[in-house]
This record gives sequence, structure tokens and C-alpha cells, in this order.
Amino acid sequence: MYSTQELIDLRDFYRKQLLDDTIPFWFPRSIDIEQGGYLLMRDQTGNLLDDDKAVWIQGRAAWMLATLYNTFEKDSKWIEGSKSGIDFLNNHCFDTDGRMFFHVTRNGQPLRKRRYFFSETFAVIANAAYAKASGDSQAADKARELFGKCIEYASNPSLLPAKFTAVRPAKGIGVPMIMINTAQQLRENIGDERCDEWISRWITEIERDFIKDDIQCVMESVALDGSIIDHIYGRTLNPGHAMEGAWFILHEARYRNNDQHLIALGCKMLDYMWERGWDKEHGGILYFRDVYDKPVQEYWQDMKFWWPHNEVIIATLLAYLMTGNEKYAQWHRLVHDYAYSHFHDKEYGEWFGYLHRDGTVAQTAKGNLFKGPFHLPRQEWYCYKILAEFLEK
Repeated sequence: MYSTQELIDLRDFYRKQLLDDTIPFWFPRSIDIEQGGYLLMRDQTGNLLDDDKAVWIQGRAAWMLATLYNTFEKDSKWIEGSKSGIDFLNNHCFDTDGRMFFHVTRNGQPLRKRRYFFSETFAVIANAAYAKASGDSQAADKARELFGKCIEYASNPSLLPAKFTAVRPAKGIGVPMIMINTAQQLRENIGDERCDEWISRWITEIERDFIKDDIQCVMESVALDGSIIDHIYGRTLNPGHAMEGAWFILHEARYRNNDQHLIALGCKMLDYMWERGWDKEHGGILYFRDVYDKPVQEYWQDMKFWWPHNEVIIATLLAYLMTGNEKYAQWHRLVHDYAYSHFHDKEYGEWFGYLHRDGTVAQTAKGNLFKGPFHLPRQEWYCYKILAEFLEK
């Protein structure tokens, strides 16, 4: 169990890490004064590795800065920083067909476009948070318009290029998961009457098709009818991703006055995937596992990536605060202590992204096409927020 003083100390720790360590690593130096948006591909010390821009992280960073403005302090540097990302996204990151790019040059020329719509989901949450911060009705309209497009893409996969042929159709948990969180952010920032119904639909899909009680598992991908595809890609699990989904559902349970069914569902997902993901030998969350404990294809399968640890820190803390179950306090201590002792760079701030299984640093980049100011600052912000609310009560 955590004592009240330990919870106070955790609350203060997360706030201090966020505002004195994580955010200062990125800002203000990452704001591109000349071209707009953010320069986020940085080495250990913060020097620029590459001036290309990942569209996902342009949206995520704009969301983070607007969220700090909305929830911490009405500081002009945060809303101005968020506007830089919003303007870059809306002016440079959309193709002529209305879909968004994935990777662009510093001045916004398109380099790569992927088959899925996650760039759009991050643009939704960025525009919604910025609209709340600024009162900009155009940003609010953009968020709602894009959310509608995301619903279409999620509901009609044929609108997007297919990953596989029609021989063995599959679907991933990533779409309902990311749509739950996108809808939650839209609802909490500017409101949208579609959110509650669609969140319920996506939770139902996860519960029906991806959670396997008979083998105590949350699948990453399944056949269209929810059955397990007994091939390498169908058997591959991503425990950290599933535990991220667990806290999205626990967050929804909080919103719905501590809905007991959703609390049980989120905790079940956490329980199943902690057992499969926690490395009992070295500590930390393993990246990929096989549902039947067979060898995994991807060569990075036993590495420790930064972001699953951020998500599991949130999931375990939220589960503990909502249930009082001592098990979750123990798990939170384990993952928090592992992550801050292995990923955190005490010299230059922020976290390394990639560790070998034994916890040694695999490479020192702090930012690339996938890593930037999102999973870590979101974790520190969210954990501070839920602890502060819990302690106030």
C-alpha cells in the first residue's frame, strides 16, 4: 500500500519531473521559429539529429503544450508554442485527398504517407486542446471535422489501403484503442455529442473480440470474427500497448462515475498483460511476446522501449487509486522504480528511448520519427493530475 505521504511525494515528483526536467528538454528550443512546427529529432544532449518532421509528433507536441496551458498555468509560451504546431499541421500536413502525411521535410514537403489514420487522430486532439486554450472556433471545427473522418476510416477499413490481401483478413486493437482516447480528449476539451456512443462501441469491440479470458490474454490482432490467427503475426502480443488500452478504459470508468464493469474490465486487461509482459529476470516491460510462448519474429522482441513503461506507470497507478488493491501499488512501484532508474537521463534530462533486455542503453537518441514529447510528459502530467484529485478528496 501507499501511505498518504508517499502519494503526496509521488504527486510532487511527477510535477517536478514534468516541469523541471521533461518539458525543458524540448521547449523552447524545439519550436521552429523559421518554418513553424517543431524540430524534435534530438540526441542525448538536445542537439538536432535531423530536421525532418514526424506528423504524429507535431500533433502530439501541440496537444501537450495546449494541455499544459489548459491544466497548469495560462502561460503565453505554451499557447504560442502550441499554435506553431497547429498552424504547421493544418497548413502543411494534409494531402489533396484530405488525408494526412506521416513524414515531411522541415518546410512541410511530403516525404511519406502511411495507410492508417493515426496522424489524423493526433491532429484531432491537438486542435481540440488548442481550441479550448485559445477559443479558436476554426480549430474546434477542424477537430470535429477530423474526428468524423476518423470515425469513417475506423468503421470502413476499405476506405484506406489494405495491409494484407483478402486471403486472411485481420484487424488490430490499435484502432478502437486510439479512437477511445481521441474521443475522450475531444469530449474533455471542447465536447462532442458523438463521443459517448462511439467510446461505448469501441470498448465493446475490445471486450468482445480482443480479450481472451480462457487464456488470460489481450490480443494485438485477431481475425474479423475475433478468433486467434495461429500464425506468427497473429500470435504476437504487445503487452505495453494492451496495458495502455487498460488505462483508457479505467479513465472512462472514472468519467462514468466509477462504472464497476469498466473498472473490472480495465483491471482484467492489466492483470493479463502484466503477467505476460513483466520481465521477471531483469525487470521492465518486454516489447513483444507470443500468445503461446513460441519464438517471436521481430528481433527487438525482448528490448525495453520507453513508451510501454510510461503507459504501465499510468495503468498501475490508476488501478490502485480506483480499487485500493495493494497488488497495483506493488506493480506501480516496480515499474516506476525500474523506469526512472534505467530510462531517465539524470545528466541531460528526459528519457532514453531504447534499452537492451538487461537494462543497458541501446542508443542515446531522445527524439526520432516515433519518440518525442508525448508518452513521457503525458504520463507525468496525468499521474500528477490523478494523484492531486485523489489527495484533494
